[in-house]
Amino acid sequence: MDKNFQEEQFTGIIKFTPPLYKQRYQFIKDLVEKYKPKKVADLGCADCTLLWMLKFCSCIEVLAGLDICASVMKEKMHRLSPLPVDYLQPPERSLTVTLHHGSVAHKDPCMLGFDLVTCIELIEHLEESELKKFPEVVFGFMAPSLVVISTPNSEFNPLLPGVTLFRHPDHKFEWNRVQFQSWALEIARHYGYSVEFTGVGHPPRGMENVGFCTQIGVFVRKYTQTSESAQSETPTEGVYKTVTYDNDKHFVFFYVVKVFRAVYPSLKDEKYLQNAVVSEVIFTAQIIKRRLLDRLMSEHEEYNDDTTERKSKFQPLMNCFSEDLGKLVVEKSMEPFVKGSVVYIPLITIFSFPKVIQLCGTFEKLCKLIAGKVTLSSDGSAMMFNTEHEHEEN
Repeated sequence: MDKNFQEEQFTGIIKFTPPLYKQRYQFIKDLVEKYKPKKVADLGCADCTLLWMLKFCSCIEVLAGLDICASVMKEKMHRLSPLPVDYLQPPERSLTVTLHHGSVAHKDPCMLGFDLVTCIELIEHLEESELKKFPEVVFGFMAPSLVVISTPNSEFNPLLPGVTLFRHPDHKFEWNRVQFQSWALEIARHYGYSVEFTGVGHPPRGMENVGFCTQIGVFVRKYTQTSESAQSETPTEGVYKTVTYDNDKHFVFFYVVKVFRAVYPSLKDEKYLQNAVVSEVIFTAQIIKRRLLDRLMSEHEEYNDDTTERKSKFQPLMNCFSEDLGKLVVEKSMEPFVKGSVVYIPLITIFSFPKVIQLCGTFEKLCKLIAGKVTLSSDGSAMMFNTEHEHEEN
């Protein structure tokens, strides 16, 4: 929850490179690369930095953040919105990012269905009553396949200048390794998980006995939770709160499910897929048209220079043109041609290009997506381009 916990000021005995919070986030990113979860929730997401980093992981399709402090989330949540480039070049995967304001001690149906739940520097901020409810909410109700919990290792504190009791004034406790592992093992036993312990922030040479600065528990669920047991625990309405102020500066609480939601453009959306296909088809057709006109111009010049050599010189040009079509054997019905001032580019030729095939999948899908978006011949088999402006340019 507290990104740096003042670790940047520890320039005396201990200085972490990269900073400790980055090491924690990198640990999560490495775990995501290993297990490929599609849905990830970060409890105690604070300024949303971890969510921002995870949105670039190609396997993730759903990201959710939860924090008790709405103002901290709102300050940085704009970073989770799509950028212009996301609309210009939509990826194949879909991505939805949501933020919720509320406590990890409360159950809410919007937090169900996640593969990975992260709790980075969170539990030490919980009151005793919240900490008691936390395991049932995360491991009993949410029951993801993976849970990662990190928390300060109090045995490391004597090495940190300026730390007297706790590393952060909001910490309610800080556990040593035995305390954390005992708590984690009991949770794992009770809810059907295995747990492995590791950490980040290595101690100085010769002081390895104190362990990592940040201790981490990685919980893996041993069995699949049945849908019936999950549904029986599901509240009928959301409990997470957002807070505003009325005109008299009094707190006003009301129930909501989301305080932020961003849906990224994706090629799974037909609208964005159509835009991508039309753009790629026009780009491909323009290349074919340009090379066809260049070839014809070359033929014309060669014929005027030396008609006896025209045929021998023309053959390499045709070979080069065929290679650009994906090194396919191009049938006559696939070849582009000029009739009057119009260039005809058969759709089957355009469909032979790998990028077009990748986007459309089938020739029928190609025809459907470009219908009404490009100029086609009367039978719909070819794209048409007027060459009058080409002559003017030449």
